[in-house]
Amino acid sequence: MPKHKTEKAKDFKGSLVKLMKYSKKYFPLIFCAIFLAVAGTVLIILGPNYLSDLTNHITNNMMIGIDFEFVLKIGLILVSFYSAGFLLNYLQNYITVIVSNKLSKELRQDISKKMNNIPFKYYDKTTYGEILSTIVNDVDTLGYTISNSVVTIISSSALLIGSLVMMFITNWIMAFIAIAATLVGFVIMAVIMAKSQKYFNAQQNSLAELNGHIEEIYSGHDIVKVSNANDEIIKNFGRINKKLYQNAWKSQFFSGLMGPLMGFIGNFGYVAVCISGALLVMNGTIGIGSIVSFMIYIRLFTQPLSQIAQAFTNIQSGAAASERVFSFLEEQELSDESSKTLVLEPSQVKGNIEFKNVKFGYDENKIIIPDFSAKVKAGQKIAIVGPTGAGKTTLVNLLMRFYELNDGQITIDGIPSSDLTRENIHDLFGMVLQDTWLFEGTIKENLVFNKENVPDEEIVKACEACGVDHFIRTLPNGYDMVLDDNTAISAGQKQLMTIARAMIQNAPMLILDEATSSVDTRTEELIQKAMDKLTKNRTSFVIAHRLSTIKNADLILVMKDGNIIEKGKHKQLLAANGFYADLYNSQFSSKYTEETA
Repeated sequence: MPKHKTEKAKDFKGSLVKLMKYSKKYFPLIFCAIFLAVAGTVLIILGPNYLSDLTNHITNNMMIGIDFEFVLKIGLILVSFYSAGFLLNYLQNYITVIVSNKLSKELRQDISKKMNNIPFKYYDKTTYGEILSTIVNDVDTLGYTISNSVVTIISSSALLIGSLVMMFITNWIMAFIAIAATLVGFVIMAVIMAKSQKYFNAQQNSLAELNGHIEEIYSGHDIVKVSNANDEIIKNFGRINKKLYQNAWKSQFFSGLMGPLMGFIGNFGYVAVCISGALLVMNGTIGIGSIVSFMIYIRLFTQPLSQIAQAFTNIQSGAAASERVFSFLEEQELSDESSKTLVLEPSQVKGNIEFKNVKFGYDENKIIIPDFSAKVKAGQKIAIVGPTGAGKTTLVNLLMRFYELNDGQITIDGIPSSDLTRENIHDLFGMVLQDTWLFEGTIKENLVFNKENVPDEEIVKACEACGVDHFIRTLPNGYDMVLDDNTAISAGQKQLMTIARAMIQNAPMLILDEATSSVDTRTEELIQKAMDKLTKNRTSFVIAHRLSTIKNADLILVMKDGNIIEKGKHKQLLAANGFYADLYNSQFSSKYTEETA
């Protein structure tokens, strides 16, 4: 099996120190596992010495008669040693599995908590794939490293040293010969591995290139067909595939050599011991039993070398994983709000909002909203329009305190939002977004979501108001139907469900972020009617993509480059013949062209 290139930590020592500090409460269990592993190893090492005595007794007494009591005694000792070794290794393995899984569980729990306490700006610079890899792959690597690799190094080192000592105790001449023969074999293997590493790396790079190419051509399959680019695609695929073949067979060839080479090393040692041992037996220096025990010691000597090398490789990977995990866990969290005692109850909120000289930038050096001010009266429907990047969604993010202001102030009923906890602010707003979010569960569970003790009558009433009740009742099991990835529900029906969810939440203020941009015109009308019911008597902020949906807004804010450049009602802004009129007319012209084409 091809070996992947070992990823190394930038700060190897620091990463391991952090991992050791985090897992210190598991040290007693780890030390217990190490003790059991060493004890089991000692028993394994002592076994061949008794086997040597048994062999010498049989060979020396074949002609005069074998003492079967002695043979039985040695046999029982060996059975006891190997049985005890098995039991100790079983207990050691049980403990390491427990430690590994507990550590992984705790790390995932801490990462989960951390995800909820990290500012949104962190996710602006980090992909979901990276976070997922940290939760799944890196945590598993750490669990394996802390429990298995450490124990493996200790037990293998004990086996290596113990077998070496026993070889010298048995006969120092054969010990030197066996070690020399083994080291020659490992030098040859090291040279081959060093030469072959570039092929393993090249294979992984070629594989990544091939995967990227396949994903690219299949995601753009229609374009390839329309452009008649099949021949060029096949040519490129053949080139990449050929490169992968060349690197793969070379890497797999060398990988396949490792097993026979390890066998060669062992056999080379056996031959050396047999020749030297035979000469020593002929001279009467040692017995045949010593040769038998030496054969076992050579195997015990060579086996841990590869295990230790693999364990150190795993520790390197563990250090790299530790660096990523603890880098995430050490990310700056949202400011502590435990000292804030002021609470606005949703039932007491009128819905007066004021933006006072708001200044903000996702990067402090790149301000996108230099100076924004606006007043919103309770119950008003405020539409926010403008080109992409104008700051529409950013304004909503600031209102919800997903991001903190660089300067200025946002007040709710005269109270600065910074004086309220984020949780309190989120309770005051209902949200309907462009991307509908429904989780795996029943329709009813999706509708009530995080709200408890909602009567069925209230759920049905909200769905009736949104025009989705009839559709739900036509589904298998109705409101109790379980939604999953295979459930065929249109984008429009999903959007109506999210509006019903917002109705059930019954927050005093609303945010509607381009809620109709991904549906057809007829569905848009249904959604628009549902949103009109939803926004009635509520302060509402509507980020509009289709300007035809916000004609009845109490106030339209036209944004460009983070500033309000125009404001007023629909007819007023059209009459002004400014930026808004240009946006509206361009959409109307496009729509007219599409409908008459």
